Amino acid sequence: MTRIAANGAPGAESGIESPGDLLRLLDGHAYLADEGLATAGFLALRMRRPLFLEGEAGVGKTALARALAAVLDAPLIRLQCYEGLDAAQALYDWDFPRQLLHLRAAEAAGIDDVERLEGELYDRRFLLARPLLRALETVPSVLLVDEVDRADDEFEAFLLEVLSEFTISVPELGTVRAEVPPVVVVTSNRTREVHDALKRRCLYHWLEHPSYEREVAILRRRLPGVAARLAGQVAHAAQRLRAEDLLKPPGVAESLDWAEALVALGARELDPGMAAVTLGAVLKYRDDQERVVKHGLAALLDGG
Repeated sequence: MTRIAANGAPGAESGIESPGDLLRLLDGHAYLADEGLATAGFLALRMRRPLFLEGEAGVGKTALARALAAVLDAPLIRLQCYEGLDAAQALYDWDFPRQLLHLRAAEAAGIDDVERLEGELYDRRFLLARPLLRALETVPSVLLVDEVDRADDEFEAFLLEVLSEFTISVPELGTVRAEVPPVVVVTSNRTREVHDALKRRCLYHWLEHPSYEREVAILRRRLPGVAARLAGQVAHAAQRLRAEDLLKPPGVAESLDWAEALVALGARELDPGMAAVTLGAVLKYRDDQERVVKHGLAALLDGG
């Protein structure tokens, strides 16, 4: 059995003594969490449970994993989920080109011991670690399982097994077990319902779009060059857009893109003309853009 050494203390997160501590540390890395999210994150660290984040796209789920990695001074290992993802793509694969080169080199050297060659072919040096295996072998680490709702049911069941035991079996090498589990963040945009079994294994938190005040604060923290008035206008317009019946309402990520585009153009405030030429930064569907333009950009910005 292969065991992954703990390398000392139970984890960098042991120095975080309260949700308030985590809130302040995240703030120091330009992630402005609210009290509920900071509490969920703190409990995930303290209880060593995966944190399952669900919410609309662009509300900061993936960004939280990045911020946690920065707070813990740990590498972020990301598993991007998609339809058709299987265990081999998430766990490990064998480096067949290198194995073939090894066979040819052995043949050229006159080595014909079949048992020895088979043993060498499945040596650890020929194993390509994919995200899940890398996360078990890296201490400390933050594992981001991003958009798990895009994966198939079969992969979801497999992921549940891995997160329950933090153990992976490699038939040719043995069992890899993380003595110190990685910090795990699982995200879902809720394109489909994720099975209850996986959610039960995790601590759950639903991320809402931020309030107007917090969105302004996020814009100003992440984009120091944005003027206070412009940040307020962008946040106001984004809040109005989320109230519309759009195919894809903007998240904080789109608000940041919009504000950054406006700053790049030298804008000090958001007027209908400037909104018209930068609308593609915040609305990514043509139907949404046409709907907003039809209703009038002046009305969208009114009161901002």
